[in-house]
Amino acid sequence: MLRKVTLNDTGLAVSRLCYGTNMLGWMLDQGRSNAILDTFAGLGGNFIDSARSYGDWMPDAPIGASERAVGAWLKTRKREDFVIATKGGFFDLRVGDFRNRVTPDDIAADLAQSLDHLGIDMIDLYFLHVDNPESPVEPIIDALIDHREAGRIRHFAASNWAAERISAANAYAASIGKKGFVASETFWGLAVPDAAAAAQQGYQHYYEGEYEDLHAAGLPIIAYAAQSGGYFTKLAAGTIGEQLAARYANPANQRRLAVAQSLAAKHGVSINEIALSYLLSQPHQTIAIFGGSSPEQVADSAKADALTLTPKELAALRNALSVP
Repeated sequence: MLRKVTLNDTGLAVSRLCYGTNMLGWMLDQGRSNAILDTFAGLGGNFIDSARSYGDWMPDAPIGASERAVGAWLKTRKREDFVIATKGGFFDLRVGDFRNRVTPDDIAADLAQSLDHLGIDMIDLYFLHVDNPESPVEPIIDALIDHREAGRIRHFAASNWAAERISAANAYAASIGKKGFVASETFWGLAVPDAAAAAQQGYQHYYEGEYEDLHAAGLPIIAYAAQSGGYFTKLAAGTIGEQLAARYANPANQRRLAVAQSLAAKHGVSINEIALSYLLSQPHQTIAIFGGSSPEQVADSAKADALTLTPKELAALRNALSVP
C-alpha cells in the first residue's frame, strides 16, 4: 500500500505519490477515468491533483473536463477518504482569455467553477496555477485567506511561483498572523531541462538552482512532471519525440540515464521507478505527481513508493557520477 505523510502542518495525510488527472475527461472517458482512479485508490493512493483548465484545450470537451471526471468518480466514494487538489488563475483557454488572471475576482470565479465541477463543498488544497508578478502579493494572499476562512478551501499553495515570491507571500501572511502557502507545486524531475525550450512549452521555474533553500526551510515540494514525460524510459528505448527531445536532450541527461540504468539493474526495478524514487527519497518532504493512461501504468508507477534510494545513490544521480 502507498505510504502516507502529513503534508507540512496541514493535518492532511496524503499518499507520497499523487495522481495527476490532466488526461481525464477528454483523452480518457469516464469509464477509463474511473478504472484508473479505482486502481490508484485500491493501492492506497488518496491524493488527486487537477486544475480548472485541464481539458479546456479540446473544444469538444466539457469545460473543466478533468475536474468533472474526478467529481463524477468521487460521488462513488467517501469524500473524506481523499485529498482533492486543484488549481485556478490560469488562462481561460476556452474563451481565449490570455491576460494574467491571478486577481481576486478571477480567483473567485475559477474557485466557484472548480467547486461546481468537482461537486464538493470544500477543496482540500487549492493552488494558484501561475503567479501574477505584476501584482503585490498582499491582495492575492488576502483573497485566498478570505476563501479559506469562508470554508471554500482548507489550505492554499503555489504552483509555478518563483521561490522569492513564495517567500514574500508567506512573510506577509505571517505578518498578519495567518498561514500562507503550505506547499509549492514545482517543475521537477530527474531529467534536467533546457530552460528556454521548457519555458516555450509552458514549464517554468525548475526546482534545481531555485527552490533548494525554501525546501530545506520546511516548505514541501509537490513535483509535477515528476517522470519527465517518461524521458529516460523513452531515451533508453530510442522513442524520444521531438518535443520531449527539445526539452530534455542534453549531455547531463545522457549521464543521468547511465546512472539510472545502473541503479535499476542493482535494485531490480524499472527506470521509471528510479526516476520517481529520486524524488520520494529526497531528505526534505517531497510528493511526486505522476501520470498514467491505464490502470496498469498506475500500478507500475506505484511500485516506486517501496524503493528508497540512499544519499549516495541520490548524489550519483544528481551529479551523474558512477553508482556507489
